[in-house]
Amino acid sequence: MSAPRSATPSQAPSFSAPIGVFDSGIGGLSVLQALRHELPHERFVYLADSGNAPYGERGDDFVIARTRTIAQHLIQAHGIKALVIACNTATTAAVSLLRAELPGLPLIGVEPALKPASLSSQTHHVGVIATRGTVSSQRFARLVAEHGAHTQFHVQACDGLARAIEQSTEVPLPADPSATETRALCALYTGMLGSFGVKTGQMDTLVLGCTHYIFAKDDLRALLGPEVQLIDTGAPVARQTRRLLAAAGHLAPEPAGAPANALAGPAQLQLMTTGSLAALQSGAQRWLQLPATCCQAADMEQPATARG
Repeated sequence: MSAPRSATPSQAPSFSAPIGVFDSGIGGLSVLQALRHELPHERFVYLADSGNAPYGERGDDFVIARTRTIAQHLIQAHGIKALVIACNTATTAAVSLLRAELPGLPLIGVEPALKPASLSSQTHHVGVIATRGTVSSQRFARLVAEHGAHTQFHVQACDGLARAIEQSTEVPLPADPSATETRALCALYTGMLGSFGVKTGQMDTLVLGCTHYIFAKDDLRALLGPEVQLIDTGAPVARQTRRLLAAAGHLAPEPAGAPANALAGPAQLQLMTTGSLAALQSGAQRWLQLPATCCQAADMEQPATARG
């Protein structure tokens, strides 16, 4: 696959330029929420490629092509000063390529939080749920090898779970949460992993290896009980974004008199989607308490093979 023309801006971005965030769908809203807390004075442009989700069940070539296209769009159309790839599958497939192609752009990826899980587990048995694209990648294999000396990782690919969470935003909240497809898939896959708990040999920790999965946290908690810790990647990604922006001298200045517990508000956010606008609006309202006016359809070309 040939490399695209460089999309690096001709001028360095200003302090007020937005941070770009993208995911294969609306799961990356969990990372956006962490970024809003960590960087309350920044502006954000979020792009959900829901028209092509889920990435985890597609090949690397497709994911790399979409990641490049979206990075170029966010640079050219929005002048972003950093890019957060809030998708485990896109990170494993494309982050190294993008860093080589866009050396002047701070670029932050996400990956399953195996290191903190291995350090915090008391039983030294950790469950990991992720997309098939993530768990079959060389990057994931290296993570397991790096942090598996004293921890046994029990890994499960969760076909269909990200899609079920994505589609759940398009229907009203059910009277019985246990009756949803998301709950059924969570029960299936955690059951396939084995026994959870705090006894010897049980998994006392579950790594949520897809940014969508944090939105199934209530279902997972109901299935696994209060003693099992659930670990996602939102907060570490947000802290790394702050570090890279600070190192580049691109952090937005803190306004005088800003409240200590500020949160980036609706006026600082632009959310876009290549798929269902109603689904993005519902997810933003349900999970981030944001108004529908923050959301719009993405003005970018769809690939001819988007549904192939």
